[in-house]
Amino acid sequence: MANRDFPDELADVLAGIQRLIRRRLRPGLPSPRLRGAEVELLRLVAARPGIRVSAAARELYLAGNSVSTLVNRLSRAGYLSREIDPADRRSAQLFPTQEARTRLHRWETRRSALVRQEVACLSEAERTALEAALPALRRLAHNLHQQTEGP
Repeated sequence: MANRDFPDELADVLAGIQRLIRRRLRPGLPSPRLRGAEVELLRLVAARPGIRVSAAARELYLAGNSVSTLVNRLSRAGYLSREIDPADRRSAQLFPTQEARTRLHRWETRRSALVRQEVACLSEAERTALEAALPALRRLAHNLHQQTEGP
């Protein structure tokens, strides 16, 4: 019989891992300290330079005015630049600054080192089980995305 608590336990563990990674990486990060949504927006803009605020809001499942507030904060901090969209002069395109790219690269490098270190402490069987679970986790993420965004 399947464990009925499994979905809740999975969600709790995944959220806990993310929270613990952020907590472990927080010391040593440059100021100002960025909130989770700010980092998510920076990562999205770095992955998709030129994205519009409305598209970023949809991608992050946030209200447009919330993303505008984040953009204003990140722009003042020197991490985002806003440029008028040549295709629609009423819209703005978002671009990461070099400072943002540098900060994200440092964070990703530290995150990778931390996770590699912790995974190396697991048994071979545990590492194999986690690796075997990756396709199912990717599918779960895909399904969640499809149900939120549509095909």
